[in-house]
Amino acid sequence: MQIHVYDTYVKAKDGHTMHFDVFTAVKDDQKAVEYAKQWLISIGESDAIVTSKECSFCHSQSAPENVINEINKSGFYIYKMEGC
Repeated sequence: MQIHVYDTYVKAKDGHTMHFDVFTAVKDDQKAVEYAKQWLISIGESDAIVTSKECSFCHSQSAPENVINEINKSGFYIYKMEGC
């Protein structure tokens, strides 16, 4: 499966920057932003601002089975990097 990677940077409540990628099965900028917002709400960061400016398409790539399974289940996968 080919996935699409959206590079995302948002400010957390305490002011630090959270850097994560949103992995999706479809290349849809608006969906990626929605998925980022869903995840942020789930971790208590519902006030974080996420637009296509903070969450932008980076590249497409193949994905490991655990990522594919999560995308098939939820529509997206969050790859946490700095500050998450």
